[in-house]
Amino acid sequence: MSRSVEPLIVGRVIGEVLDPFNPSVKMIVTYNSNTLVFNGRELYPSAVVSKPRVEVQGGDLRSLFTLVMIDPDVPGPSDPYLREHLHWIVTDIPGTTDASFGREAISYESPKPNIGIHRFIFVLFKQDRRKPVVVPSFRDHFITRQFAEENNLGLPVAAVYFNAQRETAARRR
Repeated sequence: MSRSVEPLIVGRVIGEVLDPFNPSVKMIVTYNSNTLVFNGRELYPSAVVSKPRVEVQGGDLRSLFTLVMIDPDVPGPSDPYLREHLHWIVTDIPGTTDASFGREAISYESPKPNIGIHRFIFVLFKQDRRKPVVVPSFRDHFITRQFAEENNLGLPVAAVYFNAQRETAARRR
């Protein structure tokens, strides 16, 4: 297992949400053009309202990728009975570009954690070809592993997560 997945194991992303994988593509997630997402970073919900730029630094223009963003800690990390909550799906993202070049299958929903610290996970899969994906009709009880299996995506090629918790009214001012 590569050192780059260690934070995903410590953060229980690998295990609770994803099976072990070896990253083979670099994915860079940036909010508001200057807030870089890295594993375990805490971001305020007010800083992640708009959809981020997600760059795929791998493959070539003929390679296609699917991006999934989920929250496995809904409604709260101590009892995540709605696990996983789906925030975003973008398919057909050409390699060496960003998510804006793909097809948004499920629109971006900004994180709004209510109870405790939530993990928000971006997962990137390599597609074998351009194809429509089976998308869920609701956002709660999404299962990333099942989505990957139903759409023949295999194991992830990249993943990164950040933490967020409810902001106090004083913090939002």
